[in-house]
Amino acid sequence: MRYCKICTYPESAVNITIDEKGYSSTFKTFKAWQNIKKTEWEKRRKIFEKIVKNIKSSNKSNYDCVIAVSGGKDSYFQTHVIKSYGLKPLLVTYHGNNYLPEGDYNRDRMKKVFDADHIVLGPSQNTLIKLNKIGFEKMGDMNWHNHTGLLTTPIQIAAQYKIPYVIYGEPFWDISGMFKPEDFVEFSARVRLEFGMRGYDWSDIIKNNHLGLTSKDMVWAKYPSDNDLMKIGLKGLFIGNYFKWDPKKHTKLMIDKYKWKPSNKKFERTYRTISNVDDRYENGIHDYMKFVKFGYGRATDHSSKDILTNYMTRKEGIKKVKKHDHILSKDLYHWLDYVNMKEIDFHKTADKFRSNKVWWIKNKKWYKDDIWGGSSSYGNVYLSKADSKKFER
Repeated sequence: MRYCKICTYPESAVNITIDEKGYSSTFKTFKAWQNIKKTEWEKRRKIFEKIVKNIKSSNKSNYDCVIAVSGGKDSYFQTHVIKSYGLKPLLVTYHGNNYLPEGDYNRDRMKKVFDADHIVLGPSQNTLIKLNKIGFEKMGDMNWHNHTGLLTTPIQIAAQYKIPYVIYGEPFWDISGMFKPEDFVEFSARVRLEFGMRGYDWSDIIKNNHLGLTSKDMVWAKYPSDNDLMKIGLKGLFIGNYFKWDPKKHTKLMIDKYKWKPSNKKFERTYRTISNVDDRYENGIHDYMKFVKFGYGRATDHSSKDILTNYMTRKEGIKKVKKHDHILSKDLYHWLDYVNMKEIDFHKTADKFRSNKVWWIKNKKWYKDDIWGGSSSYGNVYLSKADSKKFER
């Protein structure tokens, strides 16, 4: 398996390609953003100011925009920017029942520190447990509901209150190279379904499910009709298109100005403590499934971004990957208890999502190529003999 010669991403990473010279699409995308000159960022800021002026002059709603927030560092920065332009936002949070204590603290303080109305909504706990199970069984992603909620509930609220703008942070496909900075990509139903929801809509989740989920349980996941969105002329903007995005600088500002809290404890599967305090499974069991399916994890994501933004060398990044990417977090046992599943059943299901482009079997153990050279063993095989054959070398 090949790895990018600049960052730590493998060619198996989601939405990433590596060219014949060893450069990943991630590196090329980041380079394009980094090459934007200060004068160009100034032009982009002025474009945003025109949007703000238009919102103020034409808006007939009680709110100028909806901001999709989780309570994380990016949510704080988005709201900070919007409020600095004198706009009145309505904050909307999808609650997936997975917050760390610091995440609860950060989320609940937003309405106070930003003096903004805040709607928090989500499914019942029983529905969430079922969604965790079904997402894991169908796509190896127990967190499908969280991605879906983040990309659906703010749009629902905007349509309900007739608010024409919904604000998100950085374009979340920034590692794929599919779009260029000059595209000024906006949020859309297609982006929601293909990039955020793995191509599974709510109707796919309840189809032939064995846990009794019905359409009534999925109201929170139903995207408004085109007609409803056209009536208000809804636009979904990423402010990362208009302001240079630097999560570490943003985080320092949010801590200093608003007393935002990172995680009090180190995560097992990454070295960062500023990301994903709104979802304990994102760094834990959900992220472990990324390693199972694609052979890399959260430490690869974080180290690649830190390398490409000059906060870390590739050598340092490889050390982080070697230390963290393969770890099976203790969060697994919290999740197993949450959904009432046995550990052996988890591993049997997880192994079904492995790719033979990444993994092979030797002496009943899983092996893959390592970024630091050679290959290593990464645990026992739980597949049947028949299913194991395609992994033999």
